[in-house]
Amino acid sequence: MPLAKISPSMLSSDFANLAVEAKRMTKNGADWLHLDVMDGHFVPNLTLGAPIIQAIRPHTEAYFDCHMMVSNPSQWVDDIAKAGGQMYTFHIEATQDPVGLIKQIHDAGMQAGVAIKPGTSTDTVIGAVAEQVDMILVMTVEPGFGGQRFMAQCMPKVTQLRELYPLLDIEVDGGLAMDTIDVSAQAGANVIVAGTGIFKADDPAKVISIFRNKVNEAQEQWSSTSAKATLN
Repeated sequence: MPLAKISPSMLSSDFANLAVEAKRMTKNGADWLHLDVMDGHFVPNLTLGAPIIQAIRPHTEAYFDCHMMVSNPSQWVDDIAKAGGQMYTFHIEATQDPVGLIKQIHDAGMQAGVAIKPGTSTDTVIGAVAEQVDMILVMTVEPGFGGQRFMAQCMPKVTQLRELYPLLDIEVDGGLAMDTIDVSAQAGANVIVAGTGIFKADDPAKVISIFRNKVNEAQEQWSSTSAKATLN
């Protein structure tokens, strides 16, 4: 049973105090820190890159969940690895050789994740890609900007992937908050990325705890259902 991993998105943090914000999130119970790398080409926005990740790294032992919204993901593998990245999630839409890229990421000492946009079919990752990655990220907003509205129509993708790959980490990113965590957890997601839903909360620790409990309860239900199906 994949356990809950709550990954606050640093895109919603105070960029003038990234080290402080990273420490604040881990103190409040975050499992991972989600780092959005945007190149201004794959998505129409620029954010942080390897030098900033490297600057944050000494200030926290949190797992660095790097979401690479870049047009040439193979170009940045070594830089992110050297900066201290631990999960390198590329977009399936940005590469013609996902299996080769997964190997490159693993060879660099990182785990590999693959992301799909809201309009991208799960068919693009089911099979060889899903069998070799460590995580699949189902975007629940269009990549590129924070603060967008959650797209519930993406949940059937999450459910399909959970049914096919019961032990795989499945992440959702975009619009996650107290009013959308239930549907995400019940669909089968166990890695929850939330920006404003956590950073702007009055009590981030409470939000993170609620997210974790809801995901773990849902994963137990998934595990029980899978066990019954196996017995039958």
